[in-house]
Amino acid sequence: MQEAARRAVKSVRLPQAALAWSPALATMSLGLPAIIARLSGADLSPEASVAIFGLGILSAAFLLGAASEASQHDIPASLSLAVLAFVAVLPEYAVDLLFAWRAGNDPEQAQFAVANMTGANRLLLGIGWSFVLFTFVARNRWIVRSPQRVLTLPRSISLELVAMGVATLVVFTIPVVGNINLIMSVVLLTIFVFYLYRLAKQPVVEPEVGGPAAVVQRLPTKQRRAVVIGLFAYAGMAIVLSAEPFADGLIELGEELGLDPFLLVQWLAPIASESPEFLAALYLVWRGLAQHGMIVLISSKVNQFTLLIASLPVAYAISAGTLEGLPLEGRQEEEVLLTAAQSIFGVILILDRKITLREAGLLVTLFLGQFLFTDGDVRLGFSVTYLVLAVLFLARRYTEVPRVLRYALRGEWDEPDEVTEPADS
Repeated sequence: MQEAARRAVKSVRLPQAALAWSPALATMSLGLPAIIARLSGADLSPEASVAIFGLGILSAAFLLGAASEASQHDIPASLSLAVLAFVAVLPEYAVDLLFAWRAGNDPEQAQFAVANMTGANRLLLGIGWSFVLFTFVARNRWIVRSPQRVLTLPRSISLELVAMGVATLVVFTIPVVGNINLIMSVVLLTIFVFYLYRLAKQPVVEPEVGGPAAVVQRLPTKQRRAVVIGLFAYAGMAIVLSAEPFADGLIELGEELGLDPFLLVQWLAPIASESPEFLAALYLVWRGLAQHGMIVLISSKVNQFTLLIASLPVAYAISAGTLEGLPLEGRQEEEVLLTAAQSIFGVILILDRKITLREAGLLVTLFLGQFLFTDGDVRLGFSVTYLVLAVLFLARRYTEVPRVLRYALRGEWDEPDEVTEPADS
């Protein structure tokens, strides 16, 4: 009788376990065609390359996110922060560093490194931040039955604001000197190390995870570590094998269709690598963790504006065998200026640790405007618009600057924060 009961329980548990693992297995399967195609040396059309290897990068990005969340049980806090910061931009690294490396022998490739970097950063702020707020408001209205339209961020976000603000000032010098050089790399890397150091000083909070990461965390220690290592290895292999054919496919597809390859690299590649982050942030918002969702995207912006940009001239210098910086020309300088202008506006916009529905609408409207119109004069016009708005917002929020600096530099993280997310009814 007892044996029959045990069998019945086991027969129920097996389908439940299979169901719990199905999202991770489905995600892994998306990357298999890319791995098989690359290892077999299949000759694919540009359309097929973009689709297959883009899915490979997309799959790897999801798996990296799940593995990095699950790994926080087994990695010391400071090391976990470093791993997470690196993982957050790993798909961007794969494509961007490839172009920077190639630029050492083919200067034409430098434009694509700039395209991917600027597109990813502007997409993250212009679309990502806005849609977090839109989802927050929609959830309040439909689920919580609350009219709240303002998201308040914790005081600890001051660290991200200072790191992103200083990094943005460094990026503003890029169009002036006409390249991304090794001195900038050192400065941006220093900002990133300071950011990690301050993060390590914050209280360690057990992360709330869901999806595949939650399933992995419930495993026994040895099995959990083996699965995490396996996920990292599989995702890393998918990215390494997919990055080059995906990048080449984008350029060939643009030429074949008579489209601008610069624009395809600037927008299509970041959509593949950033969408897992966007979806993870929106998922957190829908679970009632809007602050966490917004912080995920802000932290990613810091990582991309420090470590990612800092790595480009290093890859170029090693490839070219020179200490010269990654060269830029007119259009690339305009793109970097526009990206920096949007970034400084973003910093000042949330200087008071709040973002409203109107401000989110302004962010997405400005982004869509520059996305639809790509003329050089238009880019310059949007840069000026961002800067003018930044000055206007700063005139109303300048009193927040000393407070933000104090929290960021002194590490005063233990004061209670206002909770603005209404509880579910």
